[in-house]
Amino acid sequence: MSFTSEIKAQICKEEVDRNQARAQLCALFQMRASLHMNMSGMYLSYQTENANIAKHVFQLMKMVYDVNPRLSVVKNMRLKKNNFYRIQVFEKANEILSDLGIVTETGLHYKPLNKMIRSEKMARAFLQGAFLASGSINNPKTSNYHLEMSSTEQELMESIQKIMERFYLPAKIVQRKKYFVVYMKAGDKIADFLRLCNASQALFEFEDSRIQRDFFNQITRLDNCEVANEIKTQKAAKKQLAYIEILEKNSHRVDISEKIRHVMEIRKKFPDANMNELCEEVYREYGDIISKSGMKHRLNRIKTMATSLEEDV
Repeated sequence: MSFTSEIKAQICKEEVDRNQARAQLCALFQMRASLHMNMSGMYLSYQTENANIAKHVFQLMKMVYDVNPRLSVVKNMRLKKNNFYRIQVFEKANEILSDLGIVTETGLHYKPLNKMIRSEKMARAFLQGAFLASGSINNPKTSNYHLEMSSTEQELMESIQKIMERFYLPAKIVQRKKYFVVYMKAGDKIADFLRLCNASQALFEFEDSRIQRDFFNQITRLDNCEVANEIKTQKAAKKQLAYIEILEKNSHRVDISEKIRHVMEIRKKFPDANMNELCEEVYREYGDIISKSGMKHRLNRIKTMATSLEEDV
């Protein structure tokens, strides 16, 4: 089972009251349901590949509207050959759509009415329904953090974006062909969304993976930083040793102070040492207390004298 399927299974297991069920159904139907006509009149159809969602929609319909939806399994003969679960509601279809605010006297509505999302509880339930209908979250163990929900109705996705902003979830919208996609990439905000949906087990798994990934990323960055510093130190030491060799070959032409000579000797003894280590070795060998900036100044002095000798040649 994929990470997204686990989340949806957990949402479907959560107990909801009548108002929460209505809000979930509103989102589910606005995102994925279709309206049909036959000889008997109008009927609703909802189709999904997820058995848990099909069962959930079936139970919500019976609980809220006391209807007996028809549940059928359709075998997909294409590449994946997954089963499709189709729920059809032939009775009270118009009454149900009217109660959910999808159909009113003014026609079809492609975004939720205020009455369906006015309270925080119903707004959370609407987001749960929207995620069940079209949501996905990448597995944090294998991918970058990414949550998205999609629909062909721009107005609906803009409404979902606004609802998410009510819960401090800064989602963005992008268009992909005929679909409008609401998405987030921040790991902490995706965790907040899972918390909002009461998907506790998925939240623990997500947070555990996020902590491990962030920890290893931090270790990698530190390792890379240490390697870069080591390479930088080795390059600088190689140049310093070259300057020291020039000064020693031309010692009769330049006046080298005792403190500079101490640094020259220590650098030759410890060609791989960094600044702090050079300071410690100078103190250990000669009892000369020198700061990191003082060491840098003396090494720069060695460079200046050696460069000057090269220019005079």
